[in-house]
Amino acid sequence: MRAVLVLCVALSLAARTGAEDGCGGPEAPSLTHSIPAPQMSAEERLSPHMPEALRCDACHAIAFQLEGWLSHAEAKQGRKALSESDYMEVLEQSCSQDWELYGVQELRGERRLMGPGLPGQEAMSVAMMGGPWPGRLAKMCHSLVGELGEEQLYGAHRRGPTALRELLCHGEKGPCAHLGRSKAGGSAPPKVLQNEL
Repeated sequence: MRAVLVLCVALSLAARTGAEDGCGGPEAPSLTHSIPAPQMSAEERLSPHMPEALRCDACHAIAFQLEGWLSHAEAKQGRKALSESDYMEVLEQSCSQDWELYGVQELRGERRLMGPGLPGQEAMSVAMMGGPWPGRLAKMCHSLVGELGEEQLYGAHRRGPTALRELLCHGEKGPCAHLGRSKAGGSAPPKVLQNEL
């Protein structure tokens, strides 16, 4: 009798496709949940550049990584300021990392970059990791560092993580600069960095 009961339980768990379970009883409710993958536009799938809609998220990810790499290098030296050659090397290494922990997910109907240092990550979502995103982040990181200069970025880092993020992302030419302006002011669209042309 016990073997038949175990068999019925096993069959009902394994064969959830019919209207009844393997023992003649009604099927147990399914515990699965379907979550679709984000649908990418042609620009998001094919362009070698970071799509405009994701540039602000990407900048915040880059600022987070630069801050982490610079702080780690300073900690190795007892929190002392880095020499010019040291911070230039750290910034280069930071931009040249693999960026594999970043990808895109759909968040409240909007595609957003996700990964370390970025808010709004949903536990129940599908993320598209790898693919073009690591290369786009590396390219954008190198462009931002080249445009602003290592000395200016390191100076902002020394003032604190908020200063680095503000300079990099929300400055006059930053990817997030246009997001905080009022529509009545008619802000101009953000400029493409010279290195991204």
